Amino acid sequence: MNTVYAFEARQINGQNIPLSEFSGKVMLIVNTASQCGFTPQFGGLEELHKTYAGKGLAVLGFPCNQFGSQDPGSDGEIAEFCQVNYGVSFPMMSKIDVNGPAAHPLYKWLTAEAPGLLGSKSIKWNFTKFLVGKNGQVIKRYAPTDKPAELARDIEAALAA
Repeated sequence: MNTVYAFEARQINGQNIPLSEFSGKVMLIVNTASQCGFTPQFGGLEELHKTYAGKGLAVLGFPCNQFGSQDPGSDGEIAEFCQVNYGVSFPMMSKIDVNGPAAHPLYKWLTAEAPGLLGSKSIKWNFTKFLVGKNGQVIKRYAPTDKPAELARDIEAALAA
């Protein structure tokens, strides 16, 4: 598992998608939640999507209920919430675990490739972000407190690479 393209995910509509479909694109992978203090970041993620999708950015949201039970809804409820409240048009995936024995293989790989503070391999909270380059390698990990707009310079550099 040398690149993100070795993985697949289930979209929020239930269809599986190989991440190799995003080959050659820059990806921003985010674990999301609908009832979190950081939930307004959906708006900023949608802005990044609108601004850079045509230039080769794919924003992917992965709902997760592991932090304070802040995303308890069904996939359908989460999809509706994201669309109604934030106009989310970037791909949302089915709810997953990002930590522990049931963690999605993608997240096990992401956290191994880009450990957190002090080398931690776990995700600390909702809206942890991973920037993946066109080559499928992790470029950088961002904290939940990093606002989407603050990632624009790194995204532009990755798109230009």
